[in-house]
Amino acid sequence: MSKVPLTVAGAAKLREELQRLKTIERPKVVAAIAEARSHGDLSENAEYDAAKERQGFLEGRIKDLEGKLSNAQIIDPALLDADGRCVFGATVDLEDQESGDAVTYQIVGEDEADIKLGKLSFGSPMARALIGKYAGDIAQVQAPGGIREFEIIDVRYE
Repeated sequence: MSKVPLTVAGAAKLREELQRLKTIERPKVVAAIAEARSHGDLSENAEYDAAKERQGFLEGRIKDLEGKLSNAQIIDPALLDADGRCVFGATVDLEDQESGDAVTYQIVGEDEADIKLGKLSFGSPMARALIGKYAGDIAQVQAPGGIREFEIIDVRYE
């Protein structure tokens, strides 16, 4: 399996979720299964079926998180020295050439991506257009409405 790039904050978030699933959610599901079993006939017990389904989902998520964390390549943006180039973990200030709107994005791993928080997956079209460019460069992004151009105002590693 290939390495999964994560920022330090992204890895911490996944570890927190894994810890919560193992210490809080898993015991809740086990208790729900025990409660449902105490109700008698399991063949027609909807509570039991729901609890077992939840347990399956939970165990799958735990396995998924453990796999990602074991294969993680954790990158600390503060330690990067990319000479002002857009790279994984960089925070990039952009200006839309058409509208003049300013936006800021951080290029992060797939599991960390959240556009509302300004975090772009490194595999997204926008991030792919930015990677390797410097402040002052124009990045062309293929958007559903056609090609859009963004000027890179600043690149930070924080």
